[in-house]
Amino acid sequence: MLGDAKTDARGAFVIANTALRMPDALRAVGRFFTGTRVTNQLSLNLLARYGGPTGLAKTGSTRVKSWARKTHHRGVDSLIEDIFVALSEQTVIVVGTQAAESIIPRVAQQIAALMAQRRELACEVEELLDAFPLRLVLMSMPGVGVKTAATILLAIGDGSTFPTAGHLAAYAGIAPVTRRSGKSIRGEHPARSGNKQLKNALFRSAWVASTHDPESAAYYQRKQAQGKEHNAAVICLARRHCDVMFAMLRTGTLYEPRHRLTCPSRLDKTIGTPPART
Repeated sequence: MLGDAKTDARGAFVIANTALRMPDALRAVGRFFTGTRVTNQLSLNLLARYGGPTGLAKTGSTRVKSWARKTHHRGVDSLIEDIFVALSEQTVIVVGTQAAESIIPRVAQQIAALMAQRRELACEVEELLDAFPLRLVLMSMPGVGVKTAATILLAIGDGSTFPTAGHLAAYAGIAPVTRRSGKSIRGEHPARSGNKQLKNALFRSAWVASTHDPESAAYYQRKQAQGKEHNAAVICLARRHCDVMFAMLRTGTLYEPRHRLTCPSRLDKTIGTPPART
């Protein structure tokens, strides 16, 4: 047991343990990095080299700025100036600061390495998806770009594991949930569960479509005219798009606006036989 005493050793342990187990907690250091996130590459470089307030103050603004300029990142001067303005206004010394700053560079390096691995993995995933025909099917949908299509395909594949579009919508967390209290029904409300990444991808694509696609914009406006707030109207549009996407994935059919009378085009030669209906 460490007890309740506020000692440098205890403070350093708590800070270091939190940093190692919850890297996102390092964003608290962001008060020294006004207007940016600690996961910004330049911020990580500064933390890895100087550790924190003590190391930065000891080095001085001129030398830190001179070194940072060599990294060729944008906004170097303004960031360094903001850091040293914050340092000049600091009057309280946090317990365990010096001990914690010996840990921060290593944690910053770990985060930078993880971010580099994430970028490499993202590139590999995009390369794999380039050869996946259903990507073209999804990208024919208004509001769906490369990253959104990748997110959807990684989450649901060809959609064949879902019996209906309703099941897919429930999995994504965009199907309304009816709340009951005893024998009374309190109406429908947005679901709080579901696959968050898939939900965000469908929400973003619907939002983009509501500003660029006439049919989607008209549907969004109708929902707002019914009294729905922006987010609720976008969710309704996302739910509608989910039905369309489900059918497109099942049949390999490209998106066609309703006002067109032409026959739907298929990617039979590229995709092969559409998955059997269940």
